[in-house]
Amino acid sequence: MPAPGATPADGTPPLPARAYDAVIVGGGHNGLVAAAYLARAGRSVLVLERLDRTGGAAVSTRPFPGVDARLSRYSYLVSLLPKKIVRDLRLDFRVRTRTVSSYTPAERHGRPTGLLVGGGERRTREAFARLTGADREYAAWRRFYGMTARVAERVFPTLTEPLPGRAELRRRVDDEDAWRMLFEEPVGVAIEEHFTDDLVRGVVLTDALIGTFADAHDPSLRQNRCFLYHVIGGGTGAWDVPVGGMGALTDALAGAARAAGAVLATGHEAVRIATDGRAAEVTYRSAGGEGVAAARHVLVNASPQELAALTGDAPPEPAEGAQLKVNMLLKRLPRLRDPDADPREAFAGTFHIAEGYRQLAAAHAEAAAGRLPVEPPSEIYCHSLTDPTILAPELAERGYQTLTLFGLHTPARLFARDHDAVRDELLKRTLAQLDAQLAEPLAGCLAEDADGRPCIEARTPLDLERELGLPGGNIFHRDLSWPHAQDGTGRWGVETRHRNVLLCGAGAVRGGGVSGVPGHNAAMAVLEETP
Repeated sequence: MPAPGATPADGTPPLPARAYDAVIVGGGHNGLVAAAYLARAGRSVLVLERLDRTGGAAVSTRPFPGVDARLSRYSYLVSLLPKKIVRDLRLDFRVRTRTVSSYTPAERHGRPTGLLVGGGERRTREAFARLTGADREYAAWRRFYGMTARVAERVFPTLTEPLPGRAELRRRVDDEDAWRMLFEEPVGVAIEEHFTDDLVRGVVLTDALIGTFADAHDPSLRQNRCFLYHVIGGGTGAWDVPVGGMGALTDALAGAARAAGAVLATGHEAVRIATDGRAAEVTYRSAGGEGVAAARHVLVNASPQELAALTGDAPPEPAEGAQLKVNMLLKRLPRLRDPDADPREAFAGTFHIAEGYRQLAAAHAEAAAGRLPVEPPSEIYCHSLTDPTILAPELAERGYQTLTLFGLHTPARLFARDHDAVRDELLKRTLAQLDAQLAEPLAGCLAEDADGRPCIEARTPLDLERELGLPGGNIFHRDLSWPHAQDGTGRWGVETRHRNVLLCGAGAVRGGGVSGVPGHNAAMAVLEETP
């Protein structure tokens, strides 16, 4: 195939006029992982990124004019990134563990209270007893999460290995009860078997619903797959705070890829992939016109829908996101109605709002019927309590804090007719649920930007589709997959029907979340084929 002709985008260097061992479409974190691995192995690599920056959804930005606070605007916590990738690529990247796992406000016997999980075993046990009046729920909690911890230890290491078969993964799990609860029956069955308290049940269920529109008993088990990925991260299930914000990871990855010799071309949008299975050409557009890059392999760090559009194949089933993302900057943390709760602890972990078991079921039923939930469920955490480096020193000294809110059960279809009006109404309802747990209105705690506007922004699934190209705003690109082989998944879970075109984005098998796993696995597939 002919050598590429290239026209640079504004601010980017000219592309070398030669063929590459690998062209990577998309400069999100998975594409950067693949680029760094391949370049370190001596391969020539070109990354084509549509936007004017790399990082995809894993970026840090200053969203509020005149305010020096770098927020993780889209993705915001790290669990699924294997330490192996950080070591292999020698990344200057760190995470910090949250001392508190979660706080969930409640009202019992007409009085505000809550459940604090974290701060040591004794405090957690006492918190369960104070909420439920007995030790039973805490003992059940220990048994249930002891089971998921054992599964995590056995499953997580397989994510960067060739795909195990279902029988092989079951053998590794080596726990028939755990296999039944997580892989065969709706997770709602296990939750109801183990726990009796509605609030505790809801806290457990939330990990099955992050970015996933499903009921606890959905027969598709999409909620089980979501739950599994949320409890196996790092082999422990812990969700850590990226020091410097999520952009610190993708900046480190971009630096590693460049240092190894990869060419990162921002402002270059891939529009077509032609391949005969042995060689390929990627046509792209930039500010200066159209060009073609030739390659032995093409790795697509985009959704399966985008892959099909680029290759001219039949598209998969449409994907749909189901979340609201809200970023806030506060002058100070608000006081809570619960007199025993310290806001600096409550907001340090995951602060659950309207996430009782029955509340989650009601919100799902309302949204499935095409209505905004009356009590939208959401969860909040404060990055700056664990990592104040994202704030300018003067803001940190004045007590400013960030809040990140992730809303559940808000599928993209709800925003189709009157997006802005629906978004505003949903934000109003969501903040009302938070205010109901506060001793003062949140509005009085919000910082203001240089123009005097409150420092708060909301992003719907349709916003994410428009800004990042996520199909339907789905943060996983499509429903999460089981972490084992199925018909047609290939050796690494990144293969497509075109031998030299691989899917290295979140839509690959074992994709989803900020993990780098699909990027690693696509790179391994290339290196195995071309030693």
